[in-house]
Amino acid sequence: MDFSLDLPTGPLAEAVLATVRTTETPAVANHSVRSFLFAELLAAHEGCLDDAAYDRDLLFAATVLHDLGTGSLAKGEARFEVEGADLAADLLRRHAVPEADVDRVWEAIALHTSPGIAERRGLLSHLTRAGVGTDFGLNADVVAHQADRIHAAYPRLAMVRSLVDAIVERAARSDAAAPLHSLPGDLLRERRAGGLTGLERSAASCPWGE
Repeated sequence: MDFSLDLPTGPLAEAVLATVRTTETPAVANHSVRSFLFAELLAAHEGCLDDAAYDRDLLFAATVLHDLGTGSLAKGEARFEVEGADLAADLLRRHAVPEADVDRVWEAIALHTSPGIAERRGLLSHLTRAGVGTDFGLNADVVAHQADRIHAAYPRLAMVRSLVDAIVERAARSDAAAPLHSLPGDLLRERRAGGLTGLERSAASCPWGE
């Protein structure tokens, strides 16, 4: 694979990028684009690029929109993964994406914090979760040869802290946004109890830093 930092083009891709850049913090928006680029590298490493289930445009939509529930469009009425999936689905429908593909993107976003489940729900969900995880340091050896280029183009900007702040702020808006044993619920309780969450502490061991 001849890896490129070039992103998908066209009305849908442009709408996806415009949405995250105008509704999320710059740190979270950069994280989302890096997640796509890492997911592409993982797909190549796993030999998935020629798989019939591989769709670059849908992977771009799922990874780049996966934290839409942390942005200004989210109301904090449900956990951020679900709100983000709903918002992404609305965007895709406005661009006449087939409903079956909308559902695949919805599922990939809704499950991206669900280890052991996302990996069993098809290639798109698997690659979305894997790309996101790589930006937190997983599979670092697989993508290390391109990591500097990716981070130069899309700097981290204290991403972990920015993302946790956004998740916690929305989780605090309603009980439904922070259910027990969910990532937003755990982050909210950790933040209220001690100020620093486990996710933020883990950034110290991430090869990319915060």
